[in-house]
Amino acid sequence: MSELNVVGHLINGKKIHDTQRTQDVFNPSTGKVSKQVALASKETVEEAIAAAQAAFPAWKNTPPLRRARIMFKFKELLEQNAEKIAHLIGEEHGKILHDAKGELQRGIEVVEYACGAPELLKGEFTKNVGPNIDSWSDFHPLGVVAGITPFNFPTMVPLWMIPMALVCGNTFVLKPSERDPSSTMFLGELLYQAGLPEGVFNIVNGDKEAVDVLLSDSRVQAVSFVGSTPIAEYIYKTAAANGKRCQALGGAKNHAIVMPDADLDNVVNSLLGAAFGSSGERCMALSVAVTVGKEIGDQLIENLSKAIDSLKYGAYSENSNDFGPVITKAHKDKVVSHITSAEQQGAKVVVDGRGAKVAGYEDGFYVGATLIDDVTPEMDSYKAEIFGPVLQVIRVDTMEEALELINKHEYGNGTCIYTRDGEAARYFCDNVLVGMVGVNIPLPVPVAYHSFGGWKRSLFGDLHVYGPDGIRFYTRRKTITQRWPSSSVREGAQFSMPTL
Repeated sequence: MSELNVVGHLINGKKIHDTQRTQDVFNPSTGKVSKQVALASKETVEEAIAAAQAAFPAWKNTPPLRRARIMFKFKELLEQNAEKIAHLIGEEHGKILHDAKGELQRGIEVVEYACGAPELLKGEFTKNVGPNIDSWSDFHPLGVVAGITPFNFPTMVPLWMIPMALVCGNTFVLKPSERDPSSTMFLGELLYQAGLPEGVFNIVNGDKEAVDVLLSDSRVQAVSFVGSTPIAEYIYKTAAANGKRCQALGGAKNHAIVMPDADLDNVVNSLLGAAFGSSGERCMALSVAVTVGKEIGDQLIENLSKAIDSLKYGAYSENSNDFGPVITKAHKDKVVSHITSAEQQGAKVVVDGRGAKVAGYEDGFYVGATLIDDVTPEMDSYKAEIFGPVLQVIRVDTMEEALELINKHEYGNGTCIYTRDGEAARYFCDNVLVGMVGVNIPLPVPVAYHSFGGWKRSLFGDLHVYGPDGIRFYTRRKTITQRWPSSSVREGAQFSMPTL
C-alpha cells in the first residue's frame, strides 16, 4: 500500500510516519483491508514521551481557565465533526452510525465536565488550624501520563482520559487500539485545532512493543488502561513495578436478575439493546440473564426469541441496522466457538447466530444475535467474557441464588435487577459485589460527573475513571502548613508533638 494509506503517529502536533512495521486495518462490514497502521518503534515512543516532557513545564503553569477554554473549543469541534467521526468509527469498528454517534456523545459529556477545571481544581484552605497557623492543600499535575485504549470505543474511552488529564495540567501520550486508529487520530487533530500547545498531546500507534516502553520509561508518571482482564493485570503489575500510578479496567460478565414480578416487555426491550447493541462488544453489555422461577424463565425465552427475529444486522452505514459485525475474523471465530462450546456442554441454543451472512457483504465479520438457554456456572462459555452478540440465560429458584451467582464470578463490572419490588431492589443494591448497579436500567454507565469502574478482577487500582476520581487520579495533593510568628512574641524550643 502507498504511504497515503498508512495511519501514522501524532507527535508535537505533527503527523509522523514510522513505517518500519505496519499492520492491516480492516473494514469489518466488508471483511476487506481498508488501510494500514504503523506500529511504533521504541525510538518513536520515546520521541513522543520526550515531546510531552518538554511541553509539561509550560502547560502545568497554564491557568486552569485557559486549559478549560481549549476544552470548550474542543467540545465545539467534536460536535461540528460528529458525522465524520461516526463514519471513521464505523469504517474500522463496524459500529452502526447511530451507535457511533451515541459513543461520541458520551465522550463529549466528559469534555463538558472537564470544562469545569477552575472549580474542580480549587484547593482546600483552613485558617487558624493552630495559633496563627493556616493550612491548605493544592492539587498538582503528575507530569507525563499515558493512556492505552481498546478497539470497542475508539473515541469514547480516549475521551474518558484525555480531557481529565489535560485540564489537570498533565501532558499525554496515547496508545490507541491498532485495529481502528483513524477516529482517535482525528481527535488529536481536533485538539490541536482547539489551540493545544505542541507536545501536550501525542499519539503513538502500535502493539506490545509500544506499550512496554510506556510502562517502563521513568518519565511516564501514570498509566490508564481499558481492555481485557489478563492484559489489565499485566499493565497494572508492570506499571506498579516501575513506580507508576495505574488504573487498569478489565473484563466483565454482566448479569441481569429477572424477578418474577418484572415488567416483561421492558425486560425484553432492555435486553435486546443491552445484549446485542454494538454486537455485544461492550464491557457493560448484559451477557447473562438470571431468571428467578420457572414461569418467568419460560416467558422470557419465548418473548426474547420472537423479538430477536426482528433484529437487523449489517453494514455500519445503514442506520436501519440494529448492530453490525464484530471487529475481526479471529474474533468472530472466537465468539462462534463459545456458542459451540455451550451447546456441546449441554446448553440449548434457542436462536443461533452462527453462519450469519449479509447480502452484498458476504465476507464481513458477522455473528447474528444468539440466545442460549439452560446455561450453568460450570460451562466455559459462562466463565468467559464472550464479547459478542450472545445472551445466555441461567435459571434459578430464588433471588439469593441469583445474588450468589453474581458474587462468585471473578468479574464485577456491571449488573442490574428487573423488579417492581423496592425491598428486593434495595437488598440487591446493598449486597451485590459489583461496581455499577442498575435497577430496571440495563446499562448503568455513570454520567460524566460521577465515576466509572468495576470491582474484583474488573478493575486493578484504587480510583475509577473520569468524574471526581478522574481529577484525583491525574493530580497529587500537596498540603502546606504556614505560620508567621509575631515579632513581639518569641517561643522557646518545643520537643513534644505539637498539639492544640
